[in-house]
Amino acid sequence: MKDISVVIPLFNEDESLRELSAWIGRVMKEADFSYEILFIDDGSTDDSWSVVEELRASDDRIKGIRFRRNYGKSAALNEGFKYTDGNVVITMDADLQDSPEEIPELYDMVVNQQYDLVSGWKKKRYDPLSKTIPTKIYNYVTSRMSGVHLHDMNCGLKAYHHEVIKNIEVYGEMHRYIPVIAKWAGFSNIGEKVVQHQARKFGKTKFGLSRFIYGPLDLLSIMFVSKFGKRPLHLFGTLGGISFAGGFVIAAYLSIAKLVFEQYKMTERPLFYMGILAMIIGVQLFVAGFLGELISRSGRERNRYQVRETFGIEVAK
Repeated sequence: MKDISVVIPLFNEDESLRELSAWIGRVMKEADFSYEILFIDDGSTDDSWSVVEELRASDDRIKGIRFRRNYGKSAALNEGFKYTDGNVVITMDADLQDSPEEIPELYDMVVNQQYDLVSGWKKKRYDPLSKTIPTKIYNYVTSRMSGVHLHDMNCGLKAYHHEVIKNIEVYGEMHRYIPVIAKWAGFSNIGEKVVQHQARKFGKTKFGLSRFIYGPLDLLSIMFVSKFGKRPLHLFGTLGGISFAGGFVIAAYLSIAKLVFEQYKMTERPLFYMGILAMIIGVQLFVAGFLGELISRSGRERNRYQVRETFGIEVAK
């Protein structure tokens, strides 16, 4: 196993790849690390893949994966993680805004300080206010909701113990929440390191407003699946029970009032329809939870759990 695997997703970054590759190589040589670099071309329309092929021709430590079309950063990271062979996996962006000089310290934090994951914190940024202010809001909300307290959740520069990336799945736009995914998978020793942020040298930012539309939805999805993915009836059954009980109490109250006072028709009161609606919603939620439970128990991953270590037995691989 190599010391380090560097995973670099890229989209239209042909101008920066040669400089980035050479920079990583210098850092690795100075620190005497064995390493590999995995470039994942996420459907680039420029000469990025040609540059990767050129780099590979002169250095067999460089590997490449090329998508047929643009799938997104999460897909690129997930695919790259499958083929890593390093004890520590470093992810970084291809635009030269992440400094390879941080790699030795990140490696030390994982190997010697025994962090599962270390996230970079770009304390001083060279981005416009239109990006930095929304990013601060996003990080604050995510930390509060997830319980993972990082200043820069979405920093592309991160270090992982190899067990982390082999036991998580990144899809959709979930790359923003890898620390949250890792925590819910049982890797709770998550650290943070202030890292240098470089001004963009080539190309243009891939930052978009869609991040603030899909980001909160993705976070809710992670939290739901993590907590209730194997027991959906606990959530839907509870909500359904509360709703049905509320509707039943309303119906009981109206029935007693009708028997005692007999001054009105139950169906003439809006409260009657609210009670009926609450009971119907309660039944529907319970059925949804029951069906979710059946699907969960029939799924191939229903009994897959993260085992940290064993004693006296052999684990099938």
